[in-house]
Amino acid sequence: MAVSAAWTTRVTLPHSPYPETAVEARLRFDSTEPYAVCLVFPPLRAEDDPVEWWFARDLLNEGRHAPAGQGDVVVAPGPDATVHVTLRSRTGQAVISIPGDAVTGFLLDSFALVPAGTEADHLDLDAGLARLCG
Repeated sequence: MAVSAAWTTRVTLPHSPYPETAVEARLRFDSTEPYAVCLVFPPLRAEDDPVEWWFARDLLNEGRHAPAGQGDVVVAPGPDATVHVTLRSRTGQAVISIPGDAVTGFLLDSFALVPAGTEADHLDLDAGLARLCG
């Protein structure tokens, strides 16, 4: 049975022209993707899709305490009890500042659903193979 956890919080973009302007974002975890978390931003316009960034749950957890990751996603402790998630693409990068208590609460919920070290027990390998072969 698939289970999920989600936390909605306000985040800022500290290196943007408007560093104090908060926007809504959601951290999401689903047991069908037990190694991953998703950072979701709502669409700017009704006709747009939400923007989703998937990355390792362990990366988010480790990055709360010390810089972690390389490439498209880097997570590091930020000032004032925040967590900074740097997202990179071909067109640029953005630093997202998330309240540390929201990250910690979200991770506690996700680890309660799928404890660390048990992720493989939650993978549906047959469904994954069917998607690849079908």
